[in-house]
Amino acid sequence: MKINELILLLGLVILFSAAMTVSTKNDKQSMLVKTKDFGTTGDGLKVQAFVLKNSQGVEIEIIEFGAIVRRIVAPDQNGKMHDIALGYDDLAAYEKDPYYFGATIGRVANRIGTAAVTINDSVYNLAKNTLPDFGPNHLHGGLKGFNKVVWSGKSFEEDDLVGVKLTYLSADGEEGYPGNLSCEVVYTLNEANELGIQYRATSDKVTIVNFTHHSYFNLAGAGNATVLDQLVQINAEKYTPADEELIPTGEIKQLDGSAVDFRKQRSIGSRLAEMASAKYTGYDLNYVLPSSGKGQLVLAATALDPVSGLGLEVWTTQPCVHFYTGNFLDDVAGKEDKIYTKYGAFCFEPQGYPDAPNKANFQSIELKPGQTYKQRIVYKLLTN
Repeated sequence: MKINELILLLGLVILFSAAMTVSTKNDKQSMLVKTKDFGTTGDGLKVQAFVLKNSQGVEIEIIEFGAIVRRIVAPDQNGKMHDIALGYDDLAAYEKDPYYFGATIGRVANRIGTAAVTINDSVYNLAKNTLPDFGPNHLHGGLKGFNKVVWSGKSFEEDDLVGVKLTYLSADGEEGYPGNLSCEVVYTLNEANELGIQYRATSDKVTIVNFTHHSYFNLAGAGNATVLDQLVQINAEKYTPADEELIPTGEIKQLDGSAVDFRKQRSIGSRLAEMASAKYTGYDLNYVLPSSGKGQLVLAATALDPVSGLGLEVWTTQPCVHFYTGNFLDDVAGKEDKIYTKYGAFCFEPQGYPDAPNKANFQSIELKPGQTYKQRIVYKLLTN
């Protein structure tokens, strides 16, 4: 090889190596996590916000208060960005929030009938926080559940994702529950536009644990009318019917083509009139997934806004998913002066069986010392 050809070849190698280095740096820089102040609680505790961002412009904002997802910003099929998660502009509003916008729910999600459980022959009385309309029952962890406490957050960056780990110690007796419960929630965002959630918990006493996530989604953008025309499919063959206080009856019933059946994709509002009851109209129902109890990550549900083209897949290791259609939203003042109306969003809440401690035939949510509670949820954002 001539000397000038060798020099040219070496030059090309150097240029290629430099290009690869720049590309690698740009790839890493495209995934970002930023931290900012989000205010101070009424008790004087400072709260931070963490903003996760990928190269496609997807942004997830998480605050330490309630381990809450405050914003989910994603592009539609035309590249227009939408914040699809309901929420508030300031911390004071979250402290007063009765709707659980974007919150981590615990110790136990959903309802516990009569607000009492028996563990190892001992009766534990929990807060009766569903009064007056829905009876003397316990809801979403009590008067001050995990959605109303300040978690400790720490951000991290890896090659293929960014995230934040939030921790909280729920003391023995908090909201009536036994055991010191060490809790961890890890949120991640990757380049596949997946919001990952991983739960872990351990206890020094036998207790009950059933975490879930409570984002309200509107795939047309938060505050943009109702979700009644958005399309939903739930990959479940069975559900758990509930009484007028929304407490499961204990039956695990086969879906039969009635208004609660979403095995085939259809609009949320297509059979809403059939869901009328003495106390509410809409969906607020627990579905049993085919992999119930196996701990596998499965596709639980999908949703699509036919106008924006924004879609959502819900994957989980949990045995059930609760579907709720914002039945109790009542002209709520939300972010950026938006008003959230009845049916202005839907929730997919992957979780264990509701009221499991009081239903012998439901899969247990008991956690013993030496065991680790582990569950995952993935909300995958799609464009049609």
